[in-house]
Amino acid sequence: MAQPVILTIDDDPAVSRAVARDIRRRYGDRYRVVRADSGPGGLEALREIKLRGERVAVLLADYRMPEMNGIQFLEAAMDLFPAARRVLLTAYADTDAAIDAINVVDLDHYLLKPWHPPEEKLYPVVDTLLEAWAASPDQASDEIRVVGHRWSAPSFAVRDFLARNLVPYRWLLTDDPEGGRLLAAAGADATDVPLVVTPDGKALVAPTEAELAAVAGLTVAPSADFYDVVVVGGGPAGLGAAVYGASEGLRTVLVERRATGGQAGQSSRIENYLGFPDGVSGAQLTDRARRQALKFGAELLSTREVVGLESAGAARLLHFGDGSTIAAHTVVLATGVSYRVLDAPGLADLTGRGVFYGAASTEAPSCVDQDVWIVGGANSAGQAAVHFSRYASRVHLLIRGADLTASMSSYLIQQLDRIDRIVVHPHTEVVGGEGDDHLERLRLRDTRSGDVREVDASWLFIFIGAEPRTEWLDGVLVRDGRGFIVAGPDLTAGGRKPPGWTLDRDPYHLESSLPGVFAAGDVRASSVKRVASAVGEGAMAVALVHRYLEAQ
Repeated sequence: MAQPVILTIDDDPAVSRAVARDIRRRYGDRYRVVRADSGPGGLEALREIKLRGERVAVLLADYRMPEMNGIQFLEAAMDLFPAARRVLLTAYADTDAAIDAINVVDLDHYLLKPWHPPEEKLYPVVDTLLEAWAASPDQASDEIRVVGHRWSAPSFAVRDFLARNLVPYRWLLTDDPEGGRLLAAAGADATDVPLVVTPDGKALVAPTEAELAAVAGLTVAPSADFYDVVVVGGGPAGLGAAVYGASEGLRTVLVERRATGGQAGQSSRIENYLGFPDGVSGAQLTDRARRQALKFGAELLSTREVVGLESAGAARLLHFGDGSTIAAHTVVLATGVSYRVLDAPGLADLTGRGVFYGAASTEAPSCVDQDVWIVGGANSAGQAAVHFSRYASRVHLLIRGADLTASMSSYLIQQLDRIDRIVVHPHTEVVGGEGDDHLERLRLRDTRSGDVREVDASWLFIFIGAEPRTEWLDGVLVRDGRGFIVAGPDLTAGGRKPPGWTLDRDPYHLESSLPGVFAAGDVRASSVKRVASAVGEGAMAVALVHRYLEAQ
């Protein structure tokens, strides 16, 4: 942790050097002494210190300075470091002004110049002030800080990106005192959010995901132009392929559009995954898989969207959204699925402001003693209901069917039955939402009678359907009517090979209609939508990659 700062300000260079020299001689081993030659210069130094998350213990400012006198400086400095102790350096003729400053800036002490000998006139005063400051210092910060509005969709997007990428951060509201101080230090105001401040003091206003990835230390650019295998998608299937590919000596790179883990990574608890009898959160499982892949030498790229795939002779070429490309002998498509958008009036405008897709675990602590509404009847919705029941006064699970047995695991249904705070509403669908700056009301329809009722609601989490988002593969690979990639034996149904297939052999089990391109996990047509099967398919895809490479 950086040493706390003692800041001295005097416009007379000789006096400034003398003050800093005497302070440094006594306290330089424990404090960093910073010197400024004007009030504005001192404030600029304080803003940089604030953005870096460092602490200021004592401010010593000369009274008579042009542009901004010492009292004016200390008054402005209080907004940035209210806990710092304040000292005014004055001449004998200015003692009245110093006494007045005690009331204006809550001055801790004033020192008459000259202060020699410092052992008698300077150090005892500073010793006392440092002892007082040490009892209640400013808190230093070595993590990313995010300042934003409670109901700001862009602010939520930043927090969600950091959380899903397992990047620690501190969340501050614009009306929090510390949030206001960071905005002031960055020269911003409450309209300039989200503000992201890095541990080294860099301030970013409304950063893009690529900018966030860079400051969070995530890798965004490949180290090579050509690989043995490119894995597209960082869910369980993609991570499984990356681990097995790299561990078996293949030059492997995983490309993820947003955050590793996929839908499984957002799960609060996975309790039926082999080897974890007490369950494991999606974040924990993702973190372990990421570290395992990196340990074996796989590259993991973040915030890179793949928008095209083509055959280039023996190579397979992938196009990124920024126009760049990456090539490999083989490709494993493990892009998973996304939650389907709930098409009800009013919800689109409230997304990120009370309406969320997936668990959005960053929001759970804000739901304390409030009602939470969840749409969906599969395991992901049930796991979210259990998680939110630890915070919310009541969790309402809305399902279109008569009960949960058709789509939810038995163990999870039994768990929901044991939690009094969770209420299941069968035959119910959301047909609208309203609110000014955030969600305030929902309209619910009984699917049997058609009756519509309105309920107060600030939190809606949606877990409906699954869409593969494979539009970018249109005309390149064979897909079924819903967009899932057809692979393996399904391509040769009826005894005919897929269109454009030129090899004598049939496609391997997970191989798509383009040789050397494999589909694993939820994106594959007819796959089993479970975490364990996705990991298994990722491993199987690598075995088939080896078979493909050996045959070339």
